[in-house]
Amino acid sequence: MTLTAQAPAGIDARSSRVIWLLLGATFVVILNETIMGVAIPHLVVDLHVSVELAQWLTTVFMLTMAVVIPVTGWLLQRLETRPAFILAMSFFSAGTLLAAVAPGFTVLLIARVTQACGTAIMMPLLMTTIMELVPPHERGRLMGRVSTVISVAPAIGPTISGLVLNYLSWRWMFLIVLPIAVAMLVIGILSVENVSPPEPAPLDALSIPLAALGFGGLVFGLAQIGGATDASGGSSADVWVMAVALAVGAVSLVLFVLRQRRLGRHERALLDLRPFAVRNFTVSVALMVVMMVAFFGTIIVLPIYMQTVLGFDSLLSGLLLLPGGLVMGLFAPLVGRIYDRRGPAVLLVPGAVIVSLDLWFLALFATEHTSVWVVLAAHIVLSFGLSLMFTPLFTAALGSVTKHFYSHASAIVGTVQQVAGAIGTAVFVAVLAAVTLSAANGGAAAQPAQAAGVRAAFLIGAIVSLGAVAGAFFVRRPAEEVS
Repeated sequence: MTLTAQAPAGIDARSSRVIWLLLGATFVVILNETIMGVAIPHLVVDLHVSVELAQWLTTVFMLTMAVVIPVTGWLLQRLETRPAFILAMSFFSAGTLLAAVAPGFTVLLIARVTQACGTAIMMPLLMTTIMELVPPHERGRLMGRVSTVISVAPAIGPTISGLVLNYLSWRWMFLIVLPIAVAMLVIGILSVENVSPPEPAPLDALSIPLAALGFGGLVFGLAQIGGATDASGGSSADVWVMAVALAVGAVSLVLFVLRQRRLGRHERALLDLRPFAVRNFTVSVALMVVMMVAFFGTIIVLPIYMQTVLGFDSLLSGLLLLPGGLVMGLFAPLVGRIYDRRGPAVLLVPGAVIVSLDLWFLALFATEHTSVWVVLAAHIVLSFGLSLMFTPLFTAALGSVTKHFYSHASAIVGTVQQVAGAIGTAVFVAVLAAVTLSAANGGAAAQPAQAAGVRAAFLIGAIVSLGAVAGAFFVRRPAEEVS
């Protein structure tokens, strides 16, 4: 079997309706990934739990995504479009309802896991469907809309939850979303048609626990790094939990990869890794890792910087991050059209340069005296640079493999996003905490010490970004996209 992509049939009105419904549903489910952060103080009071325990409502969502997304490569190969959509939105709707009526923390945690299961299916389903339905020379335009969903939904999630919590109970964050999710589920049941036949794909039972321990252990261990490297140095228990989780994750991931490579030769892999045999796919995914590390690291460090160094409150910090997310969303469709006409290089090279220069700027000039307008401008510029990269990388990566591998390649991309996001968050936070502690021990006051930690975190991002600048020259447009 070859790995060269083949052009699907042209898009029609029926296919367009399916894609737009998937885009809308994906926006709603991704929105819920970031709404809980602002609600933590309210949940601590209402549910009588600690801040550390309440944070699990965000961590468990990310953890579930990391565990479930690798399985979607197999799942989407077995299921047609309509049952896959119904499964995803049923999980999400049930989780949303359960969260809205949750009597306590445990039920709310289960609800977040249920929501995340639906979210984990939806994103690969959207990408796979676009690859199935859209002609190669028009994929950039549609992938631009995917980038809009990915960037805008997480950006406005905290803002929406902040506004809701100013006037209503935290339960309304779910009650407002619930009728929208149910409506989309009903529309899907009534109108979504199957756009591709399922393929036989036997389930390898051993691959599931290996994937869960590998990706779950890795993401969980990375999530603990912040606690193990805080200003107090973390407890010995924190360090041991982190170390064990990372070790279990790393060993399980190696065993998972080895098993998938062997099973892939017999068409039995849970997550087929043969797309990595295509150079363009591998290079695109590698650049995606770098950009996701920069993206997630920045959106976690900037609020810390604005609140602990510049003295802004959480609402103002969230509002200052909103324009950047909107810039990414607004430019994504234009970037997609440029990709369709000109290919990836004209976007990736300037995008990588802009991201790198912006991170170097923050690494040098993020101090306790920096103007709010400078911070806002830096985030907008960074978001613009990232907007030039995400759509070309998604499109070039998935367009480089055959139709048979679309579901697995989409699952790989989704998994990479989650793991890279966890890496970016962990590395930036760990460096920030370590340098802050060192500066404070050296006699620096609290704000200058924290500012030094912030600059060090951005310096790591700036150094890593140089790899993206070099790699941007090596992503090629798949031959089938040339009209």
